[in-house]
Amino acid sequence: MMDGLKKHNFFCTKEKIMNTLTQQKIHTIVCGDSHTVALTSNNTVKCWGDNLYNQCDPVHLTFTNAIQVVCGHSHSVVLFSNGTVQCWGNNTWEQCDPVHLTFTNIIDIACGYYHSVVLLTNGTVRCWGASQWKQCDPVHKTFTNVIGVACGWHHSVALLMDGTVRCWGNNSFNQCDHIHLALTNVIQVVCCNNYSVAVSQW
Repeated sequence: MMDGLKKHNFFCTKEKIMNTLTQQKIHTIVCGDSHTVALTSNNTVKCWGDNLYNQCDPVHLTFTNAIQVVCGHSHSVVLFSNGTVQCWGNNTWEQCDPVHLTFTNIIDIACGYYHSVVLLTNGTVRCWGASQWKQCDPVHKTFTNVIGVACGWHHSVALLMDGTVRCWGNNSFNQCDHIHLALTNVIQVVCCNNYSVAVSQW
């Protein structure tokens, strides 16, 4: 067991985690495959778990003014109050590519297994990372009036202002089935590994 721990370079022991989080109010907790990220009420970020791909790299300790965090399989993305993002962790598929540093006016973020998606204030979407299932297909650049984004393992979903949705990427389990084009009055979208969920207001 200790050999496994050394191999994966776990960022924190249980004792360190408890000491770090003691007396801190947690606003949000999200998880990757083997790591956890917490956003505190004072807008800082805490990570613990497997650090094999630097997904819990101490760089996160320098973050302030964070307002949202999301995790992929082994990478993380944080959104700051000034509308910029920072990514860290596994970059095998360029899911933490420096291209993210060029984006501003971001209002929502989401992560898939190995890809990242952001929503800009002008209602457009930008994706980067793995695209073997076309989860970062350029089709997303044609979408306008987007108000929310979500990601499954290998697919992405956009909620539009008119209450409709658009899906792109892996459709092996019909998670991007054309049925989504018939949905109306949608107010929220969420994704899990191989399925999508839309909440409608009737």
